[in-house]
Amino acid sequence: MTLPSECLICHQWPGPALCESCILNFAQPRARCQLCALPGADPVCSACRATPPVWDACLCAVDYGYPWQACVARLKFQGELGLAKSLGQLIRHAPWVERALEQATCLLPMPLSDQRLRERGYNQALLLARSLRQGLKIPLPVHWLQKWRDTPAQSELARDERLRNVAGSFSLAPSHRHRLRNARVVLVDDVMTTGASLQAACQVLRHAGVAHITTLVLARTNAPGAGPSEKS
Repeated sequence: MTLPSECLICHQWPGPALCESCILNFAQPRARCQLCALPGADPVCSACRATPPVWDACLCAVDYGYPWQACVARLKFQGELGLAKSLGQLIRHAPWVERALEQATCLLPMPLSDQRLRERGYNQALLLARSLRQGLKIPLPVHWLQKWRDTPAQSELARDERLRNVAGSFSLAPSHRHRLRNARVVLVDDVMTTGASLQAACQVLRHAGVAHITTLVLARTNAPGAGPSEKS
């Protein structure tokens, strides 16, 4: 039995957690840079042309702002785990996402450190990845990519400081490293701010011989430092 609920945004009752009207109003596709997902008319922005990221493509569903900022907080910090299903499907319906999933060798969630996982009790990126995977036969290995070192919150750091903060904090399980050679990986996270954490994780994947990496996030901030703490 499915219990009635209300839309998180407009509070229409009864209705789904994200009603069709609110999705149409607040999740319209935008032209974005193919490498960093910042809004813009150029396929690749000038910053990414000058310094390309480690990954090959970056896709996102919405801007990190009203009303999605509150939705992220409810999932990530307030334990409303049921939101992951609706938010995951929101990502899946964003432009080019379905194609990336169909071409993927595996789907990887951005990992949490053991300390952060004990404190929170769940990994929001894994919950989103599980929702994205519904109806598909993409492997979703949970323990291949690991964050072995807990890092301080990144919210008050500049981009260069963020990169140094997370450098060397990710690793691959040695017994599964060989499985990633020549693979096409989709790496899932909730919010991208500067991309420092994603960059550090993708460097590890590249060193393992991954052929193609698509980073896939729910929301993208439009200014460095404008997102939630990256103490993921």
